[in-house]
Amino acid sequence: MQTYDFIIVGSGSAGSVVAERLSASGRFSVLVLEAGGSDRRFYVQMPLGYGKTFFDPAVNWNYKTEPDPGLAGNVDHWPRGKLLGGSSSINAMVWIRGAREDFDAWAAAGNPGWGFDDLLPVFKALEDNQAGADQWRGVGGPLHITDCSTAVHPLTKRYLAAANQAGLPFNPDFNGACQEGVGIYQITTKNGRRMSAARAFLRPAMKRKNLRVEINALATRILFEGKRAVGVEYLQNGETKTARAGREIILSGGSINSPQLLQLSGVGPSALLGALGIAMVHANENVGANLQDHVGINYTFRGKLPTLNQILRPWWGKLMVGMQYMLMRSGPLSLSMNNAGGFFRTDPTLSRPNMQLYFQAFSTVIPKSGERPILTPDPWPGFSIGLSNCRPSSRGEIMIRSANPRDYPKIGANAFSTEVDVVEMLAAVKFVRKIAAMPAMAEIIVEEVLPGPSITSDADLIQDFRKRSGTVYHPVSTCRMGPDAARAVVDPRLRVHGIAGLRVIDASIFPDNITGNTNAASIMTGWKGAELVLEDQK
Repeated sequence: MQTYDFIIVGSGSAGSVVAERLSASGRFSVLVLEAGGSDRRFYVQMPLGYGKTFFDPAVNWNYKTEPDPGLAGNVDHWPRGKLLGGSSSINAMVWIRGAREDFDAWAAAGNPGWGFDDLLPVFKALEDNQAGADQWRGVGGPLHITDCSTAVHPLTKRYLAAANQAGLPFNPDFNGACQEGVGIYQITTKNGRRMSAARAFLRPAMKRKNLRVEINALATRILFEGKRAVGVEYLQNGETKTARAGREIILSGGSINSPQLLQLSGVGPSALLGALGIAMVHANENVGANLQDHVGINYTFRGKLPTLNQILRPWWGKLMVGMQYMLMRSGPLSLSMNNAGGFFRTDPTLSRPNMQLYFQAFSTVIPKSGERPILTPDPWPGFSIGLSNCRPSSRGEIMIRSANPRDYPKIGANAFSTEVDVVEMLAAVKFVRKIAAMPAMAEIIVEEVLPGPSITSDADLIQDFRKRSGTVYHPVSTCRMGPDAARAVVDPRLRVHGIAGLRVIDASIFPDNITGNTNAASIMTGWKGAELVLEDQK
């Protein structure tokens, strides 16, 4: 059994950053345990290749939720990255920090150091933004962020104009002074390749002698001496192995794997663990509870002008964009499917936006069986305007179903389980139709394909979004942070309440969800969390 100063479980968006920061000084030995394999795969590195990784078990956990009453009984597909870089290696790469008010609310809930003014220097330090430095953006950091404003599909300009006509201002930077409005999304790429947390942080750190990364190493149990975490048991190549941590164990498995490993190790809801015969180390009813996620839907239209469908569907178009990507690292394959988007309020009395928009210059009404149909769009000019809620009030949970670490946990998403979430989404889908009805869009629309013109009443619209909505892959808060051990899993320094030598540093610690995509805040949490660890070393 080998001993390291720190053991990090998970090499995802936060774990890769923690590994880089803790190993940077050379003072500490660090072991990273990654359940998946290498990120050196073509479809991982090619930005639009995430259509191929969406169901690929070689790089994806492919979780499923329980049948969800709020989604008309549907079982939702939850992709999560199972490789170096975690979900940052298979996501849509949109770089959104979240609203000032989100983080200020974290601090106001008793988490000092987590307000927006505390975190802005962290965001700026880790960024290398192609758009240049200003009071909001950083340059020179490890993570390159691409300005896509000159590369998006021409139809994007019509979407922006229609949204302006519907009352939303143009916003040149959603990570700037405010979020409200519509604009072009910044994405985490560099020179046409995905800039995952592994590429930005972990790969450079792996050149250091004091950092060891073990892949295909599934952590099965945290080892304790009394109430102190001292080691990790893991499976690798059919063997059970153990490693000890002289200083701390850090869980960075994300919002599904971190609570799962805590529960498997005897830290979690007492009745659940007792029923499964797991020896209790420390009872905490919040482990796996308080699950929050953003839920989204697309409205799809048939247009009069060419969209990406006409390029990405035929063999000659695939060949053309493939050559463009291979030779120039440019074109549609170098971008996210979400060229543009925005943020709006369903109620003008709200203090900040509660809905996010996405514009996609292609459509996928006729999906190909067994793969996400990004590269096989419809045979007619189509495009989609999507949206998702930003701060839903519905809460779910993630709980293990057995003591076997190979068994996937039970995910109860509980979407649209509150009336306020239903009312907000109803207002939001009506606003999407308002954008489509504006002159800049209406003049090039042949018909609304989904849900279609027959869906008009409130009851029908609600039934439609229950049937067609699904996760937009932002689960958080299952090990939430807070000062009160009766209501949280970790304290404001990310130490697990009631346990020594153990922290959680990933999106599961978010006290509440943020306004927008969660990857930027997850990476920030890795950086901030590592700072806290280093400050606490005697």
